[in-house]
Amino acid sequence: MKREELAQYIDHTLLKPETTPEQVKDLVAEAAELGTYSVCISPSLLPVEVPDNLKVATVCGFPSGAHDSAIKAAEARDSVAKGAAEVDMVINVAYAKTGDFLAVEKDIRTVREAIPGTVLKVIVETAALSDEEITECCLAAERAGAEFVKTSTGFHPAGGASVHAVELMNKVVGGRLGIKASGGIRETATALAMIKAGATRLGCSSSRDVIEGL
Repeated sequence: MKREELAQYIDHTLLKPETTPEQVKDLVAEAAELGTYSVCISPSLLPVEVPDNLKVATVCGFPSGAHDSAIKAAEARDSVAKGAAEVDMVINVAYAKTGDFLAVEKDIRTVREAIPGTVLKVIVETAALSDEEITECCLAAERAGAEFVKTSTGFHPAGGASVHAVELMNKVVGGRLGIKASGGIRETATALAMIKAGATRLGCSSSRDVIEGL
């Protein structure tokens, strides 16, 4: 794989709570230099100017997912109105832990219906879930009309992406939904392992290290 190809897997991400608009400008400049697929920033930092070949992604219900669905939908709608081409929403993890996957699906569908035509990625927080719970969440995301399932916020104390979780997600919905690995991907070897496992997108804040290590 060439550096340019690897770069196109990456959502160049900056979601620290203290992020400033000036830091976002630097992020965009670096993403343009590296040739990443997108930048991913917090909703309050939208809108942001980017080159034509760079997409803007944002997050929704982040990082806990424990927001009312209507609030998530409103947040996503506002973000799209401010230029976001993709929205990464966090599920209500408690619904998954209690086995209420119809509630997981309804939560996702509420956001899906608020932003028709926009790429929706569903963060299931895999490190906090069992394999069965991951499987059911992926199927709920597919039924609700999402385009991607995503491993992690990168903020959960249980951890971020794992090769096992990506392989499982790929087994469940691969070929139908995109799979985004995110959380703890800081070096080239980890990124390539995630892609080999089935990831079609990577969320990285250390994108330069990942790309230039190739």
